[in-house]
Amino acid sequence: MRGRFSPKGMTEVEEMETRGVRSAVDLRSDTVTRPSAEMRRAMMSAEVGDDVYGEDPTVNRLEQRAAEIFQRPAALFVPSGTMGNQIAVRLHTEPGQEVVCEARTHLFNLEMGMAAAFSGVQLRPIATATGRLTWGAVEPALRLADPYNTARTGLVVVENTHNWAGGVVVPPAVTRDLLRELKQRGVPCHLDGARIFNAAVALGLPLIELTAGFDSVMFCLSKGLGAPVGSMLVGEQDFIHRARVVRKMLGGGMRQAGILAAAGLVALEKGPQRLAEDHDNARYLAQGLATMAGVSLDAAAVETNIVVFDLTQSEFDAAHVVAKLAERNVLANALDRHHVRLVTHCDVDRTRCEEALFALRAVLERE
Repeated sequence: MRGRFSPKGMTEVEEMETRGVRSAVDLRSDTVTRPSAEMRRAMMSAEVGDDVYGEDPTVNRLEQRAAEIFQRPAALFVPSGTMGNQIAVRLHTEPGQEVVCEARTHLFNLEMGMAAAFSGVQLRPIATATGRLTWGAVEPALRLADPYNTARTGLVVVENTHNWAGGVVVPPAVTRDLLRELKQRGVPCHLDGARIFNAAVALGLPLIELTAGFDSVMFCLSKGLGAPVGSMLVGEQDFIHRARVVRKMLGGGMRQAGILAAAGLVALEKGPQRLAEDHDNARYLAQGLATMAGVSLDAAAVETNIVVFDLTQSEFDAAHVVAKLAERNVLANALDRHHVRLVTHCDVDRTRCEEALFALRAVLERE
């Protein structure tokens, strides 16, 4: 069990259950996880220094380890994936340029217009059926020939796995073609790999095969890997040096951040080993949902730890379903009027998934 320790040595969840209080089945996101006991011990004993001066040894170890795993010269610890993405946008582009991305991507929908506010660029979203950015989809959106009338394409961003597309994986065959064509045209490509470890586990491929060729990569420690906070940005030495400057501009200099980095190190080394369990639980949820009235969902298409189901054919909208689930101690997110997202993670085992399906059936079929 995970969670904070009580004076009696029990986790928060165990203590609640001894009092007859059942914790919620929280499927809103894999960011809601609580640090494991191992993470808490690591945080408690972390060796720290001032990271703004580059003197926090635990942060330095985390950055070195991330660079090793991704086979890149350098890495930078940042508070969030959004900050990591926005640093990359700032460094790869110039004001007045465009950034091409998929229409449902995190960069376009969930980063509060920061690309425009901070980097002075506009986003050109491309709608795709699957969430996967192919060269065939990107090529018509590039603006490279007209120097006087159109905003020049400065960057392309790929998201893998793709959150709002249902956690789908972008395979190397897709990115290989895209990266080759972009390189020939001198256009950099950033990977929003918030859940890239999920993609690697789902495909059974090494991380380097999924990330090779990208000019920069961001990945999250605080999603499927289970850390309480933090993301990493990896790239060339000069890129990361400049990224450190931009991080400071954004207020991301965290001083004795080794307390957080210690949990990140545990997440980086131990988290990937159990992601397949989350994927299995997501498929289990999808298979159950696919049998329920008013739900449109291809359970076989669920590849990782995210399930997005469609309620267009239901008498209920997404907000209603989410509210009724909360009354039954199950937490979920409405993406829009007709779509609900469930995300499995290390704090939700198969038994809790069974409870969630029971509540979903009760809400959707009025049992």
